[in-house]
Order: sequence, then structure tokens, then C-alpha cells
Amino acid sequence: MDAVQAANSGHPGAPMGMADIAEVLWRDYVRHNPANPRWADRDRFVLSNGHASMLLYSLLHLTGYEEFSIDQLRNFRQLGYRTAGHPEFEPDGPVETTTGPLGQGITNAVGMAMAEKMLAAEFNRPGHDIVNHKTWVFLGDGCLMEGISHEACSLAGTLKVGKRMCLYDDNNISIDGEVDGWFTDDTAKRFDAYGWQVIDDVDGHDPVAIAAAIDRAAAETERPTMICCKTVIGFGAPNKQGTASTHGAPLGEEEVAAARKALGWEPAPFEIPPDIAEAWNATERGAAMESSWNEAFGAYNAEYPDLAAEFARRMAGKLPHGWCKHADKAIAEINAEGAKMATRQASRRALNAYAPFLPEMAGGSADLTGSNLTKHDTSTPISGDDAKGNYVWFGVREFGMTAICNGLALHGGFIPYSGTFLTFSDYSRNALRMAALMNLQNILVYTHDSIGLGEDGPTHQPVEHTASLRLMPNMSVWRPCDTVETAVAWKYGLENETGPTSLVLTRQGLPHQERTADQIADIARGGYTLRDCEGTPDILLIATGSEVELAMGAADALADDGVKACVVSMPSTDVFDAQDAEYRESVLPAAVSARVAIEAGVTEGWWRFVGTQGRVIGLDRFGESAPASELFEHFGFTTENVVAVAKDVLN
Repeated sequence: MDAVQAANSGHPGAPMGMADIAEVLWRDYVRHNPANPRWADRDRFVLSNGHASMLLYSLLHLTGYEEFSIDQLRNFRQLGYRTAGHPEFEPDGPVETTTGPLGQGITNAVGMAMAEKMLAAEFNRPGHDIVNHKTWVFLGDGCLMEGISHEACSLAGTLKVGKRMCLYDDNNISIDGEVDGWFTDDTAKRFDAYGWQVIDDVDGHDPVAIAAAIDRAAAETERPTMICCKTVIGFGAPNKQGTASTHGAPLGEEEVAAARKALGWEPAPFEIPPDIAEAWNATERGAAMESSWNEAFGAYNAEYPDLAAEFARRMAGKLPHGWCKHADKAIAEINAEGAKMATRQASRRALNAYAPFLPEMAGGSADLTGSNLTKHDTSTPISGDDAKGNYVWFGVREFGMTAICNGLALHGGFIPYSGTFLTFSDYSRNALRMAALMNLQNILVYTHDSIGLGEDGPTHQPVEHTASLRLMPNMSVWRPCDTVETAVAWKYGLENETGPTSLVLTRQGLPHQERTADQIADIARGGYTLRDCEGTPDILLIATGSEVELAMGAADALADDGVKACVVSMPSTDVFDAQDAEYRESVLPAAVSARVAIEAGVTEGWWRFVGTQGRVIGLDRFGESAPASELFEHFGFTTENVVAVAKDVLN
């Protein structure tokens, strides 16, 4: 409450209401080492109700994390400090995930617990349980109201994701007041129906009752557990506790003083008595835990050196030795095949080439496996009874799928990927944003990328989605034109450790484009000259995905009329934008102002490449239901129209 008051901003209610639960859990149960926040077999703790961030920061400070000094707490919500308004993930820090958008923390935790179960099935051997930790989650009413919690928790029950304990802050309050008017779910019955162990009606202010519930939860390894803790929001604030006024605003100086008196707390703000600080500090206990695990891992390494080395590599996030050579060989083979196919099929071709070399790849689809083609020849689906595998049947859960994959990435040991139709990426939008915000390696396979979807009509035809994804900071978006560009796009995503990668893929077949070795190398730069001409070109045709074929046909037709046209394939605008000025000028020379960009989607984003004198052939409206070939002709995506527009620009 002192930190929130000092900032004059924040949420004191949940931290005060959950303090008793936190004290029991963090002092007696959570396995962690403040000296090494990234210890591989630590317990994971997720504060899904991220607005309670001061509770997490206080716990990290009290248990001995130097990154969360008392100075950090004094400067809660201030620029340049780790104590942000909502917890923010840092690769080397103790905050396991960025939370705030409700429901995503509990869903990330499903991914973390799945990762633990899958790694244990893969690496543990009799007498050597080197992967054996728990995932703890704090959550509130808001998390359970969010639909994503239904998606994730239902799947967690089906997959029997044990060692995952949720402690629900059941205080009957949200921002608008008492929740009885909008949230009357029987939470216990809901989670029982999911196949969870439910421990109901726990007094969240009784340490003995809390400990008994946690003990019972920890004993259950087959099912996830929901502990429903009855709490009072703002507990200890005599005039405001139990009311919405404690949720999202400082208590005020008078109420803070009254709370200190009611709680019998005499030390000054941000002052912790030495005996309390010593009792909370977990540095020695954490070091002993990690040391014990290191000894166990040493014994494991002695008996299973290859497995130990592979586990260490995977948890370090390093690609296997020889990866680049393997990937380049695969790309060369795919180029030599010269196959005509849909880029969704090309994606599966790339998966078949890469996945056997990368056991850390774990993927799935939102009930569209046969359409997204995310299941490769070495995919092994996991189940509730067998977690040794690399493929997840996510069901129709786009949002949950993406956030679960974020959790897999956060845990470590996996490179997650997932698939759905591009138009349904909207369902998972905020999880995509969180992946980008946290710099997570998460590969998104989005098929059926345009009006080329055809007869399913405008509900399923994405027109604005690719442009929208390109607007997201730190999201790399690739829309390849053939098998080779698709393989390069996959390689990029598998090497991109600083953010998510979206692969935007066609339903319809696309022709192979002939390239030199230098051109193949330049694909990785996001944009390159696919068809050159003698001397300075008269016009540049810039295209991506399925429209590259149109640009190539138009360039041939223009050449017949004496017009020198160069074709620029631009599979990734963000990667191209990141190239140096010299390279970008070599591809898009400023001296050539006559330019046409072609993409079967909204024109937004292409104007910066064509300038005021150029044109964009796009689709600034929704599509129609009809065969794809008819739609492309209807909306002007034909060689003839590209030629006509190009000549108009030149005139």
C-alpha cells in the first residue's frame, strides 16, 4: 500500500487481499533461487491478475532478488524502474511472464506446465527426475470471466496437466463493484467439469487452511488444481476493505495510516525490520535447492551424457550444431525440385525438412491440421496419458493456442508454432501482441491468406489481416511466393529469437520462380530483385505472395511492348526495412519513380514503397463468395490489369 500511495497510482486491493496466501506459498512451497532466476528446474510462478504487481515485487524483494531492491519498490510505476504498473518479463529476470491483460497469465501457465510435462516425458529416466517442478498461478475473478481461461483450462484438464496449481482470489469484487450482477458462475463445478481437482471454500486469511490446501494440491500430479480462496479485497484497510474503491486507486494517506494501525504495523514506509527480512530471505535455501539439483543433474550426465547435453542445449535456446548447413541444404533441395504448390503445402515441405533436425519444435493447429498442414512426418501428438511428443491438438481455441505457445516459449526447451486461417488471427490478437511485447520466439502459421480462399466468402477471406500484423512492433511477417521463399521464411522464424514470426500462406498453388544463388541468399533480406532488366528500369513492379506470379507475367508482357520492368519480390517488408540504406536503394532505386505494388489485400502500407507517383493494386473492401479464379479476375488481380495500371503510371 505504501508503494501505491507513493506512486499515487496502482492497485492496492488484490495485493493486500492475497498477502496471506502469498506468505504461505512463497515462504514454504515455491522452489526458486534468488541468485539464479533462470535455474532450469525452478518452480514457475505466474501472477495472472497482473494489476496486483506490487505483491509480486514485494515477494521478490523479500525473498532476496537484488533486481528488486527497496529503491525499486519506492519507485513503483516510474520511468526506468523494473517495478512497472504490470509485471514485465525480462529474459534474465525472475518475472516469468508479462501479465495485465486478464486471462493470459493463467493460459501462459498452461503452456509452462505442458512444457514441464513434455520435457519430463522426453528426458527423465528411472532414478533421474531432472525435470520435476511445479507451476503456481495467482488469479482473480477477471481472469475467470475472460473467455481465454475457458479455452486454456478445458485443454489443461483434457491433457492432464498436473503440477499446475492455481490459487483463485475469490473476493467478489471487480472494477465495477460486487460481481454478483455479472459473474455468478459456479467456479468449483466448472473446473470439476474440466477434469481438475477443485479445493473449494478455503479461508484465504487462515495460514493453516491455506497450507492444507496447497499440500493437497501438491499431492495431485495427474490433474491440475484450482484452490478457491475466499478473501477480502484490501484486507486490513478498515474503512475500505471489501469494496471496489481499493481495486484500482491508492487508499489515501488517512486510510493507509488507519490500515497500519489496524494491522499493528509500526515500521515506517519501505522499512523492513531485520528479523522479518531474515525470516523471508530465501537466498540460502534457494542455493541449496539448486545445488541439490546440480548434483542430481551431474549424476544424470554421467549415465546419460547425450541426453544431458541435449537438455542443456534446449534450455539454453541454442540451435543444434550444423543447423545452418542443414537448412541451406534443405533450401537448395527445395529449389532444385522446382515444385508448383500452395505455400501452405510448401510450409509442410519445409517442416519435413527442418523438424527432424530440431526436436525442440512443438506445434499444433486450432482444429485445422488438415488445412494448415502443421503436422509433419515426424509429428507425435501428445495426450493426457502420454506427453512424449511434439504435436498438440489444440481444438477450436485460437486465442488459447497462441497464449499457450507463449507459455511454451517462456518455459524454455521448445520452439513453438501453431496454425489457423489468417482471418482467425484476430481471435488471438492480444496473445500475438504479448508475444511481440515479450520478444518471444513463437511461429504463427496462417494459411488461406486472401480472396484465394474462394467460396467460403468474405467471413473467411482476410483482406486487412496481413497489413494489420505488419503494423505490430516486433512482429515479423512473411508472405512467400513459392516453395523456396517459404523455406527461407521458416528458417528465419526458427532463427528469430527476438520476436514472433507470422507466415502468411496460400491455399492455391503457386509456380516456382527461377533464381540464382545470390537471389536465394537475398530472400533472407526481406525483399530482392527477382526479375532484372538491362540498364535503368522504366518501372518497378513490387509484389508479395501469390501476386508475384502476376508481376512476373506483367513484366514479360511489358517487355514485349518495349517497357523495361523489374520485379521486386517482397516477402517481408519489416525485414527489408531493417536492411541498410545501400541495399534498399539497390532494390528500389530512388531514380525510378514509376512503381506499382500488388497484393490481394488492403493497400495500406504499400504507399511508402511506391510514393505519390506510384499505384497500388489491392483490395480496400471485403471479398465475395465465388471460386478463387473468378474472384481474382473480378477484383483486378490479372496480368492484363497489372500491365494496364503500369502503363497508366508511365503515362
